[in-house]
Amino acid sequence: MKPLSPSLQAHLAGDLTTLATLVKISRQDGLVKGFTTHDQDITIGGVVYQAAASMTPSAIESRAGLAVDHLEVTGILDSAALDDTDIEAGLYDFARVDVALCNWADVTMGILPLRRGWIGQITRAGAHYVAELRGMHDLLQRPVGDTYTPECRFDLGDASCGVVLTPASGSVTRVTDQATFTDTAQTAASGAFAYGQLTWTSGANTGQKIEVKTWDSIAQTFTLWLPMRAPITVGDTYQVTQGCDKKFTTCRNVFSNGTNFGGFPYVPGVGNILKYPT
Repeated sequence: MKPLSPSLQAHLAGDLTTLATLVKISRQDGLVKGFTTHDQDITIGGVVYQAAASMTPSAIESRAGLAVDHLEVTGILDSAALDDTDIEAGLYDFARVDVALCNWADVTMGILPLRRGWIGQITRAGAHYVAELRGMHDLLQRPVGDTYTPECRFDLGDASCGVVLTPASGSVTRVTDQATFTDTAQTAASGAFAYGQLTWTSGANTGQKIEVKTWDSIAQTFTLWLPMRAPITVGDTYQVTQGCDKKFTTCRNVFSNGTNFGGFPYVPGVGNILKYPT
């Protein structure tokens, strides 16, 4: 049951209501931002819900079944409210969202919680954004438990893998494009950083992380899986960790970590099941 104060309940039962929708976004880095459909800012529980953000939530519908009820929030990108750069950097990924109603004429009545969930896909068109709110039922669609795959299910360096990674540092000496650059001081062997993670420590992309596609020691060139949003410039510094293709031979021969390998390379696959005698 949703908590509701007697005064707010009486207001909702009245013939005339003065209600506003509140949307609170709590990012994983601890930053909290609030938005409201009212024409003035509203402060409740220490959170300032901004009216200038031009936010419009879609209709909220709750069902008794287990169907996933998603909600969309549409608004205008504004540097004072939602920064386009922060969205590109993934700072809003998996942020918690709380949607509620309040009486803007008397905020002491408290709020009526409507929906809680997490930010899913964010799409943009010009200066507008549409953020999808995934509800609690979405958790029921997620697979629980480990899966049987030939490749390792762990990430290199995590607790299950156990490999201790030591990042290598470097700086950009030549730029080909926003996904390819050269570091003539980097001496690692070819392929050492393939599938590794590169973190920018200076420049326009500071703090952003990206997966490395290839490292060519002869050309001393990195190729990233995706282009960086901001331009890479000569002198930008980075840290990069060694990568792993998640194959058993790599785990055993390169990292001497075959004991912790999280895959099942010798389990017969679908191809073997479908074989017939010839």
